[in-house]
Amino acid sequence: MAVYLLVAADFATSGGMDRANYWLADYLARRGDEVHLVGHSAAEALRRYAGVHWHRVRRPGGHDALGWWGLNRTGRRWASRLAARGGRVIVNGGNCCWGDLNWVHYVHAAYAAPIAGGSARRLWQRWKNRKALRDEAKALARAQVVVANSEATRLALHTRLAIPATRLHRVYYGCEAEFRPATLPERDRARRELGWDPNRTKLLFVGALADRRKGFDTLFAAWQRLRQAGGWDVDLAVVGRGSELASWQRRARDAGMGSSCEFLGHREDVPRLMAAADGMVAPTRYEAYGLGVQEALACGLPAIVSAGAGVSERIPAALRPLLLNDPESVDELMQRLDWWRQHRRDIAGILVDVSDRMRSRSWDAMAEEIVALMDEAGH
Repeated sequence: MAVYLLVAADFATSGGMDRANYWLADYLARRGDEVHLVGHSAAEALRRYAGVHWHRVRRPGGHDALGWWGLNRTGRRWASRLAARGGRVIVNGGNCCWGDLNWVHYVHAAYAAPIAGGSARRLWQRWKNRKALRDEAKALARAQVVVANSEATRLALHTRLAIPATRLHRVYYGCEAEFRPATLPERDRARRELGWDPNRTKLLFVGALADRRKGFDTLFAAWQRLRQAGGWDVDLAVVGRGSELASWQRRARDAGMGSSCEFLGHREDVPRLMAAADGMVAPTRYEAYGLGVQEALACGLPAIVSAGAGVSERIPAALRPLLLNDPESVDELMQRLDWWRQHRRDIAGILVDVSDRMRSRSWDAMAEEIVALMDEAGH
């Protein structure tokens, strides 16, 4: 029986990095290994395994940043204990400074989020950004093996944080079996359950609305202009919550968008939404990977996504017109949306192949690669 320690904010089946951490822990637990989890939360399904030990770390006031000290302190304490027994340690980015394997889901040095709001909020954001950058650089400099979730992430780690190429490895995420193309009866049923007009084309946007990183402001502006130009017969369903949700809902009402821009908030039924939708749009300013886009593609949906997102590396050349080169450009996004609308039937066959490829890679395959990299590196 091998011994592993995983340090992550959350081990859950929602969210990109949370889900990746969940499935790695699940794989190790199903192998019969002794698995220790240091984090703010861990799904009950993981905690039920006999070999899983959860070491909870408080998240003061619900703020991730206030929990960073606890993750690092508790993670290092358990890493020291378990390493003495020959255990292996997997951390994420700057969350715990330990010299084994660091699995990077997001590179703080690759994207500087705009700082907005009142003076107190700006001071808070600046402090968080500085600490995140310091912790990230320190932890990655110490790591023996660094795993990136895309080539884009690997390049950012090499160029911005000077991580030697010999320590860098790329491992793509896996995919759950539930993300697959829907049959026509399944699509019709999902649309009925959601109350969507069966004769209207529907695009999904999935992302937090707490800041502008996901690019919803660019999409909103493009949507307004497409509707004003006339002939735009596509509706938008917005999945996500955050501090700016109410503001966007108000703007949509003021713009008279009505049902053409529907805000659904946080949802647990994303597979059903994808079964009912006709495509996804993700004009993100920075995305280390983009698991939501991968899942849409696995469902056979076209995805208009930023070319800089890690997941874009897995999109074939025939679908390059769907890739957004400048996520700040409303004009370019309008052109990409219009191209998709005109060529929906032409690209259907290509999407079948893309879906097959995305679904062929399981979370277990991903986990096996990560474990193999640790084994190759040794202690």
